[in-house]
Amino acid sequence: MGVVVSFDEGRSDPEASLTDLVALVAGGMERVNGMILSRTGSDVAMIPEVANHLIASGGKRLRPILTLATADLCGYAGGDGAVKLAASVEFMHTATLLHDDVVDESEMRRGRVAARINWGNQASVLVGDFLLGQAFRMMVEVGSLRALDILSAAATVIAEGEVMQLTAAKNTETSEDEYLAVIRAKTAELFAAACEVGPVLADRPRAEQAACRSYGMNLGIAFQLIDDVLDYGGTSASLGKNVGDDFREGKITLPIVLSFRRGTDEERAFWRRTLEQGEVGAGDLETARAILRRHRALEDTVERARHYGAMARDALALFPNSRMKTALLQVVDFCIARAH
Repeated sequence: MGVVVSFDEGRSDPEASLTDLVALVAGGMERVNGMILSRTGSDVAMIPEVANHLIASGGKRLRPILTLATADLCGYAGGDGAVKLAASVEFMHTATLLHDDVVDESEMRRGRVAARINWGNQASVLVGDFLLGQAFRMMVEVGSLRALDILSAAATVIAEGEVMQLTAAKNTETSEDEYLAVIRAKTAELFAAACEVGPVLADRPRAEQAACRSYGMNLGIAFQLIDDVLDYGGTSASLGKNVGDDFREGKITLPIVLSFRRGTDEERAFWRRTLEQGEVGAGDLETARAILRRHRALEDTVERARHYGAMARDALALFPNSRMKTALLQVVDFCIARAH
């Protein structure tokens, strides 16, 4: 069983695990980026200002990369369809980030001041809505009813996940199954949809579509679980937001679920005070980290992530060996390595 000893020293470089995939889809991503820039244009000046503040702030564009990669894996050679769907996926993701920051009252995103701080909550929500509208316009232009169904269904599930998270917020008695249901909907569903539309465009058999969806779903769960760990054991640079934001916002994540279940009455009282009642004082974040370490909550969350990563790998066993398949398998390494 792996043990997370330090999150700040002696870190491996997770970016190395993305190098091959980024190189393989570089041409397609150049077209995606061009389309993203063109589709954020508007006569309403605030729209491109807000949208580009977040879009241009970095981020790995992992979800659109996965759309291009799975389309290539399945032999798609049909023109702009994959590019438009990849841009749609990125717009959907960006819209959810804009909306999330309003709901969570976040101050940072991708290492920069959140858009809501500069332009206000109303502008962030409305520009997010604009991006969703543009995403659906591009989906329609592709002309695949099945792809449109997958991504529109994903938008619904993501919204459901956000509401589920609201009901679980500050509830320290949230179970592991309940929490996993939240992240399947809120985070992993878009990974799954981004991967599933590739083989759909290539008109591949349902078995291959299901395999790519399974890869994306399990990868997305692993990705979110590692994010949960990084909020308590990472750095602001690696996380793209302030470390401890989940704690300060009263979010119930898997490390909390595990440590609450395993803890003493005194420790559970600490979680209720800080997370349920929102009474967070000086030194409480360090106390939280100490409790998490005492019960191996961070290490065991990483182990859960490895489990889902293994399922993502297995999902691609259906496909013959290729450079693209190898690169997609390395993405699992990237997701897990962020915690080391």
